[in-house]
Amino acid sequence: MRNSVILLVLGVLLLLVSLAADAIGLGPSPGLGWKQILGAVVGVAVAAIGIYRMRRS
Repeated sequence: MRNSVILLVLGVLLLLVSLAADAIGLGPSPGLGWKQILGAVVGVAVAAIGIYRMRRS
């Protein structure tokens, strides 16, 4: 259960940081770049795995 929560939190954090990278000064140019989109997709996937494992146990 604990690992599932960690995956969920890390996935949501990765999603938020990826989407807000330009606003917090991490993005090189305005707009969504491929690295931000990839980070958002990976964040959603990690969060989904965390939710799946939480519901399974």
